[in-house]
Amino acid sequence: MAEANPKVEAAQPEPQANQTETVAPDPLEELERQLADTLAEREEMRDRMMRALAEAENSRKRAEKDRRDAQMYGGARIARDLLPVYDNLARALNAANDETRAAAAGLVEGVELTLRELTNVLTRHGVERICPEVGEIFDPHRHQAMFEAPVPETRAGQIIQVMTEGFMLHDQLLRPAQVGVSSTPAG
Repeated sequence: MAEANPKVEAAQPEPQANQTETVAPDPLEELERQLADTLAEREEMRDRMMRALAEAENSRKRAEKDRRDAQMYGGARIARDLLPVYDNLARALNAANDETRAAAAGLVEGVELTLRELTNVLTRHGVERICPEVGEIFDPHRHQAMFEAPVPETRAGQIIQVMTEGFMLHDQLLRPAQVGVSSTPAG
């Protein structure tokens, strides 16, 4: 009798009784899955587009604000640099007494005209003078206290002396008015 060769038996595949056949996917389920994927992708793209539109609108508004600010306040630096020129012309006129005015009438008139023209140019570009009066109440948003002194017949916080005028560029303070303030306690 011939013995069975164990190697040969192991090499032959055993027939399987429960072999599952590959089932083709349901075309309707596949279409539903593709539709869900496409809808999710569309929502993601819509969200990205809406964010990009919002960012573009914000950038446009920022650029418009920057343009307006540059138009309004772009001259602040040169205006600030011209303030000492204004101060010097005003000091020159204040220093001229009646005798000097009579002796150098043409010169004094030229300084007055130059100061007036400088004031007109500054005003045309939105620069306004801050001219506090003695007796006004000190405003820290528009004035700079250079000293405090007790002065009879004044109240604390009243302006007692104006050293230099201040200037505003539209709603921005270029330079506060420099003033002396009363420190007399209320009594």
